[in-house]
Amino acid sequence: MIHIDNLTYRIAGRPILEGATATIDSGHRVGLVGRNGAGKTTLLRLITAEIESDQGVIRLPAQARLGITQQEAPGGPESLIETVLAADEELARLRQAAEVETDPDKIGHVYTRLAQIDGYAAEARAARILAGLGFDHAAQQRPCAEYSGGWRMRVALAALLFSQPDILLLDEPTNHLDLEATLWLEDYLRAYRGTVLIVSHDRNLLNRAVTEILHLDHGKLTLYAGTYDQFENARRERAAQDAKARTRQMAEQARIQQFVDRFRYKATKARQAQSRLKMLARMQSVADLPGEERTPITFPAPDELAPPLFSCDDVALGYGDNTVLKDLNLRLDPDDRIALLGANGNGKSTFIRFLAGRLAPLSGTQTRPKKLRVGYFAQHQVDELDMTATPILELARRRPKDTPQQIRTLLGGFGFSQEKSQTPVASLSGGEKARLLLSLMSSDRPHLLLLDEPTNHLDVVARELLVEALNDYPCAVIVVSHDPHLIETTADRLWLVEDGRIQTFDGDIGDYRDRVLGQGNGRTDDATKPSSDKQARRRHRAEERRLIAPLRKKIRAAEKRVADLQAEQGTLEGELSQPEIYQEAPERVVEINKQLATIKDDIATEEGAWLRLQAELEEAESPAAD
Repeated sequence: MIHIDNLTYRIAGRPILEGATATIDSGHRVGLVGRNGAGKTTLLRLITAEIESDQGVIRLPAQARLGITQQEAPGGPESLIETVLAADEELARLRQAAEVETDPDKIGHVYTRLAQIDGYAAEARAARILAGLGFDHAAQQRPCAEYSGGWRMRVALAALLFSQPDILLLDEPTNHLDLEATLWLEDYLRAYRGTVLIVSHDRNLLNRAVTEILHLDHGKLTLYAGTYDQFENARRERAAQDAKARTRQMAEQARIQQFVDRFRYKATKARQAQSRLKMLARMQSVADLPGEERTPITFPAPDELAPPLFSCDDVALGYGDNTVLKDLNLRLDPDDRIALLGANGNGKSTFIRFLAGRLAPLSGTQTRPKKLRVGYFAQHQVDELDMTATPILELARRRPKDTPQQIRTLLGGFGFSQEKSQTPVASLSGGEKARLLLSLMSSDRPHLLLLDEPTNHLDVVARELLVEALNDYPCAVIVVSHDPHLIETTADRLWLVEDGRIQTFDGDIGDYRDRVLGQGNGRTDDATKPSSDKQARRRHRAEERRLIAPLRKKIRAAEKRVADLQAEQGTLEGELSQPEIYQEAPERVVEINKQLATIKDDIATEEGAWLRLQAELEEAESPAAD
């Protein structure tokens, strides 16, 4: 059991945790969620005693072994399998003693203990974990130092899982994984016997691998039973209940205030009026439920381009004498929404670079319109940013003909306020840098979006906003992602990159999960063959998205009109707040009041239109509408 009691922790006087209390029962699997900067990683560090709290305590079971994801990757000459085996310190000592010990009694004790901890099967277990995270038998024998940082972080995760701590603390464990390893990890954690606390923005992981959600918000902890989707539903229900309670309370306050205003100066009612005034003073307001920040993501729409956007015949791709992909005969149209599946190293990024025009084919022919504009997003592009520049400067360098207002408008579509747009890139969060890359890649209004792991560093809310933006985008999208939710909600077609070729995968992401985990034996072999039912379902989803997209566009337009009217209202009210206007320009006061009356009517009209559109969207998206 993890018992957190009245925990307070401050950084530079700012409270990160304040009187936080929660209990996690032994053997439970819990997702720790909250907005970026809420203090989730800080809480994990407090649990491991890496840092000390200002107040309160965290109590853990006696002798409990803790394990937490490491920030540094192993990189020595040892093989991957040796590195993982060494993570279990007791096992490593026993294996070493079995090789050097000569005393018969001690040798007997060593072998007995090895049997008790299943030490004889340890190497096979380590190999299974490494295989699940993407390392085949040959790769497991290679030294850690030969691998890049991202792959070595997978080795660190494998070592942590192999050590089987009683309390497993995972901080964004899927950040360095591909889709296949992510699906394997979901399955592995579902069967984990210890206590698990996961910090993650991966909705699928939080839906499939945990049974409780611990929400950290404004320094407080609240534990919800169920998955992430159930947690969101509970929050929405609570918000609706609080909204009703606030409405009732405001009506009651107005009724009481009306009585007070009417009778407070009448002798016969004065005592009753005073009593009601005290009642008003004692009445505690129902607090607003804090919501997650929803800064927008809006891709600028391109001009239309006749199909096909791209086609290739008998193309082979690779580097020098090394052919990675061959026999590519593919076509892209403006309405294509495609996700690329396949383990890392099979050629997904090679294909993306080819589509982006950054890699010439080794052989074959390709056709693309001269006017085709391609937007390419990849996480490594962060390293290409000028850390001393601001977002405004970075975008202005790419679009020197745009006016400052056009630059600010483009950045505003990705959630950059005036202040943030003038902040040095080095001071931006990981999520803000990802948004900046998205704004840079789409600033030319591309006809084809190529997204290679776009959700890294985006929180759950930002990922949902990205899904909405992609579904509203009127042209082609190709995505590579370890986030199954992103693939499920944006892709109509799945292409499998495997064995040097690209083929249509006719199942859905659930079929692919079964394939990866070896559970779909009866249908895996036919996964790339046509299926009229699955094709029909996919066409149905594409049609739904096509019908809903105009609604979303109208809703955003209505929201913008309301925001513009409110801004105009604020400007006019600001003028009226200046005392001198009543003496110097009384005719202007009359004019402003007329304008305000018109604006208020317009706001009411636009808000009514927005509510009707929102109701239409909710009805279109509801299961009953399917």
